[in-house]
Amino acid sequence: MNRIASALVAVAIAALPAIASAQDGAAVKKIFAEKMPNVPGKTMSAIVVDYAPGGGSKSHHHAKSGFIYAHVLSGAIRSQVEGEPAAKVYTVGQFWTEGPGAHHVVSENASKTKPARLLAIIVADEGDTLTTFDK
Repeated sequence: MNRIASALVAVAIAALPAIASAQDGAAVKKIFAEKMPNVPGKTMSAIVVDYAPGGGSKSHHHAKSGFIYAHVLSGAIRSQVEGEPAAKVYTVGQFWTEGPGAHHVVSENASKTKPARLLAIIVADEGDTLTTFDK
């Protein structure tokens, strides 16, 4: 892992005690959102998602302008973006990426007995809504 990713993981872990909101067994906390001075019009956000045992989030769409890097901090997370042939389980240290406007159809803890934690880094247009849950 490079120094920037290591620093982001450390910041995310340090900021975890205060959870901002919950969605079907997944608690979400925005760690930071900063304008990118070298990429006008873009913002980088870091979000930590804590999944309760057996928990997950509803299917959702990500920012139309957003690119996402998702990194498993603890536990195991099952994830699938629309168009992928099947959900895949990612464990500690593994990651995946999601393109702009991705439809995340599976986002859940792969364990029914242990919690899991995910760090998501999102680069998107300033003011773009990062996540919209399906109805």
